[in-house]
Order: sequence, then structure tokens, then C-alpha cells
Amino acid sequence: MKVLAALLLLPLAALAEPATILKATELKKDPATDAATVATLAADTAVDALERKSGWTRVKAGTNEGWVRMLSLRFGDAAAPKPGASGFTQLFNVARTGTSGTQVTTGVRGLDAEQLATAQPNPAELQKLEGFAAERGAAEKFAAQGRLAPKAVEYPK
Repeated sequence: MKVLAALLLLPLAALAEPATILKATELKKDPATDAATVATLAADTAVDALERKSGWTRVKAGTNEGWVRMLSLRFGDAAAPKPGASGFTQLFNVARTGTSGTQVTTGVRGLDAEQLATAQPNPAELQKLEGFAAERGAAEKFAAQGRLAPKAVEYPK
């Protein structure tokens, strides 16, 4: 009976999931690339993952809290068991997170039918996107340096 009660309380103990920052990344105020930057987190910074939203995860790092891209994180403790770690510790991690911590799969949902039906153009975002385009000369120089050759691709009709 006590074991059952402990298992029922387990989700309460698992509100934050340990994770590590893979490479230096910006901690954002909101889950968006153009959101204000709260802080910059160095590689190997330990954080607590609090919430997931699309491709973003809300984390707490010391006194800072904000959003980072999910792919910037390695979830769980190190994949290899720590010296002295028991099988019970690994079992607890599986029960707490649903995984052993050795594999992470990420998925990002697309738009649903309602979002597509109510979508509105955003000229500012289009202009921002066009700002990422390379000049033709710069693109040709880059291709030549990489020994890239043009290739015709037929599109299905």
C-alpha cells in the first residue's frame, strides 16, 4: 500500500526534469526566436526543464528562467550510470521521466486546419525572411569554394 501511495505522489516530485545546455544559447523571455533575451547560457550549464511548448522548453538556470530551443538541451543525467548508482536509481528515473535518459526524440507539430483557415499574412516577417537571402555573387562564390555544381531538379506537377 505504501508503494502505491509513493507511486501516486511520484509525478509531484517530477515537476522539473534535469537537463544540460549542449552549446552556448540564449535564454528567451518567450518561446520565440525574436523574443527578448533574458541571459546567455554557457555550454554544460545544468538547468531544470519545467515545461515544453512546441520546439521550446522553459528552463530554470540559477535565478534565471526562460525558454530555450529543445534541441539545445540534453535531458536527464549523464547516459552512463554514476559510480555507485543503483538499479533503483535508474528505475526511479524511468518512472519519473518515462525514459532511461539515454535517448531523446523531438517532434514539432505543424499547423492544424483551423490555424491554416485563419492565417493572416505578416509582411514584417516576410521582410525579415527576405533579409536572410544571399546576394547572387556571394552565393556563387560560396558554391565555387565548396566545389558545388548546379543540378536541375524536376518538380512534380
